Amino acid sequence: MDSKRVFLSEKEIPTAWYNLQADLPQPLPPPLHPGTKQPLAPADLEPIFAKELIRQEVSQEPWIEIPQAVRDVYAIWRPTPLTRARNLEKALKTPARIYFKDESHSPPGSHKPNTAVPQAYYNKIEGINRLTTETGAGQWGTSLAFACSFFDMHCKVYMVKVSYQQKPYRRSMMHIWGADVTASPSTETNAGRQILEADPEHPGTLGVAISEAVEAAVTRDDTKYTLGSVLNHVMLHQTVIGLEVEKQFEKFEDYPDVVIGCVGGGSNFAGLAFPFIRHKLKGKDIKFVACEPHSCPSMSRGQYRYDFGDTTMLTPLIKMYTLGHSFVPPGIHAGGLRYHGMAPMVSLCAALGLVEARGYHQIECFEAAKLFAATEGIIPAPETSHAIRGAICEAERCRETGEEKCIVFNLSGHGFCDMASYDRFLSNKLEDYAYPQDRIEAAIAELPVVEG
Repeated sequence: MDSKRVFLSEKEIPTAWYNLQADLPQPLPPPLHPGTKQPLAPADLEPIFAKELIRQEVSQEPWIEIPQAVRDVYAIWRPTPLTRARNLEKALKTPARIYFKDESHSPPGSHKPNTAVPQAYYNKIEGINRLTTETGAGQWGTSLAFACSFFDMHCKVYMVKVSYQQKPYRRSMMHIWGADVTASPSTETNAGRQILEADPEHPGTLGVAISEAVEAAVTRDDTKYTLGSVLNHVMLHQTVIGLEVEKQFEKFEDYPDVVIGCVGGGSNFAGLAFPFIRHKLKGKDIKFVACEPHSCPSMSRGQYRYDFGDTTMLTPLIKMYTLGHSFVPPGIHAGGLRYHGMAPMVSLCAALGLVEARGYHQIECFEAAKLFAATEGIIPAPETSHAIRGAICEAERCRETGEEKCIVFNLSGHGFCDMASYDRFLSNKLEDYAYPQDRIEAAIAELPVVEG
């Protein structure tokens, strides 16, 4: 097929999300109570999450219907195009066919509204009118603010301080959609005050911001907490991406050999990859590559262990690849990838050998982003640049071997609010950072001991 891109009609927006839990060869290890370290019952999560989201978190059903109210909001930007990156292929002189799923078309500019909209919806129909959350680079915070504006809900966002300072226009977007935004760590919560007392110049991490957002939720009866990545129901909602891609590849008369996404908590990677992993489990020969920063290498240098999802140990223990809840990554410009752990479902897929993790430095990723912008015209988010780097590496390998592989990656967001980061790259002010092994080992040494 000679077309550069394939669009679907609004009628082709998926009507159900795909749940990989139903097809995994072994069950996910259960979340554990942070105090007793015993498996949690679904009811234990009700002070934090909406009941329907808890049901989806533990569901073993392969398909879960997307409510019409959610599909109506999805239709503002979905379906998103699948594009053949012909100009990039030409620049790389590769026989590979490179495609990207362009999730930058959403109003907040990333894939995050795919789960923000249903999370806001399910809370609203259960009578909740106030949500709290955290955000790193700001893509999730803007997406939840956007979703809450549609369902007339109040949104409170704790934004990692280094990103709060680096990405002011993400803050502006949240404010336009009516959210209240606070730099984390803050003096608004016990968790934030505890962190600042130990280190007044703490740059913030997603783990710290999660602690603040969870505390802000559990101390108010009118508030629930939402999370933009990591949890099973978030992975579930994101599968609209891969389900659309399946239909689009049929129209391209092609099929992927390599599926690539950047990973911080795992949601955009899972959204593209999980519908195709179900085919790999049935015998399809597909490679899955999860691209992460060398400065926060949870999958490539972490351990598959039970750990807390936040810094001050308020959340349940989940089994995942982790660098330790006390790990403090440097203030790299891919703020959405600065998380100490990885989604349990993505982690189990990696532990089973279904997914390969690769680390990249930020300068080589910005170089990949610059080439992509020059050839395909889109300035990607720094997070997305890791997936582009991974796709370029695969395409260059095909150039060396002569293989005509089909490569697809998720363009998880645009970089229009990240131009200060690009300015630093263009003025040679960015530095690569590989985390010292002794500091990783020190953080891992603080992991909780869980029997069995």
